Amino acid sequence: MKTVKFFVGGRVQGVGFRYWVQTHAVTHDVDGYAKNLSDGRVEVLLQGEAYAVSQVSEAVRAGPVMSRVDHVEATDINVASSYQGFVSC
Repeated sequence: MKTVKFFVGGRVQGVGFRYWVQTHAVTHDVDGYAKNLSDGRVEVLLQGEAYAVSQVSEAVRAGPVMSRVDHVEATDINVASSYQGFVSC
């Protein structure tokens, strides 16, 4: 099980970014969340099999057509609990 947290900057709010990530996560059976932050970034947590997380990570770094991803901070984290499903909040 791999867990990665991202902080994504650029034009990533109001352009369908969270829904984009959620669609890819569900397709690849990856759990976690995507949420808007007050500073204009989006926080994304992905949890699942390493290959699947890697696939969704590519979508996070690319973003949907209307977005512009300028900066991505990614950190592998250790969590004691597991997430069930993927939510966009």
